[in-house]
Amino acid sequence: MELWNSTLGSSFVLEGILKDSGSPDLLCATLTVLYMVALTSNGLLLLLITMDVRLQVPMYLLLRQLSLIDLLFTTAVTPKAIMDFLLGDNSISFGGCALQMFLALTMGSAEDLLLAFMAYDRYVAICHPLQYMIFMRPKICWLVVTTSWILASLSSLGHTIYTMHFPFCMALEIRHLLCEIPPLLKLACADTSTYELLVYVTGVTFLLLPLSAIVTSYTLILFTVLRMPSNEGKKKALLTCFSHLTVVGMFYGAATFMYVLPSSLHNPRQDNIISVFYTIVTPALNPLIYSLRNKEVMGALRRVLGKYILPSHSSD
Repeated sequence: MELWNSTLGSSFVLEGILKDSGSPDLLCATLTVLYMVALTSNGLLLLLITMDVRLQVPMYLLLRQLSLIDLLFTTAVTPKAIMDFLLGDNSISFGGCALQMFLALTMGSAEDLLLAFMAYDRYVAICHPLQYMIFMRPKICWLVVTTSWILASLSSLGHTIYTMHFPFCMALEIRHLLCEIPPLLKLACADTSTYELLVYVTGVTFLLLPLSAIVTSYTLILFTVLRMPSNEGKKKALLTCFSHLTVVGMFYGAATFMYVLPSSLHNPRQDNIISVFYTIVTPALNPLIYSLRNKEVMGALRRVLGKYILPSHSSD
């Protein structure tokens, strides 16, 4: 089979979920709405946490990082998929494919590590409330967040460079929503078994170690909550953890399916559905899950609206 010369001037074709859909127009409209929801809700949450002094605490500083990651993650994928469908051009350059892969891997890995630290934040808040501002002081928060970004970027850069160095066959149709490692390796005209094992080991390490930290944190939280004398205290503690556990379940479920399950259990249709879930659906739902039942966030929204929006209307 003829090999493809991997130059910056060459292109792949992204055969995403819209092509195989029975109602592509409806699905495209749905993805557009979800993207607008993700853009608006994450942008608003970023704005609220930045502008409201009462939200300048570790829990919301970490939530601001999560919103930033979700915003960048979905923006790296969704506009391209929508415009490709509307313009009828699914091509993506070699450089564009590499960039999209790097961004998606970086955002996914950074969110993975951040969710573990957010679980630790809840553990300290519930199990050691008097030492909370010692264990979660700003210097520690920024150190962990910065380390997460650096580790995620370095790992993603290595995987992107190595994945894109393979010679690819002339059938350059990527049967996937975005440029990711598993579908690209299927196009390689070289033995990728050793690298697939490395991807598997890296995936397990990046997913299961933080997940173990999350499980440990919430096990300790559960023991502490069960020893609380008041039912009201138990309910409040559990409610503060519910939103985070929901996000953890959505993220780790999709990521485990994509990067931990053996390649023999994958098929393009399932992979496309999973990729839509963690690149489009989850970023749209995360800020809603965290904010709709959160009195502090809703209070901050009312204060910001009252300070910047309502006065201008009343003056008119």
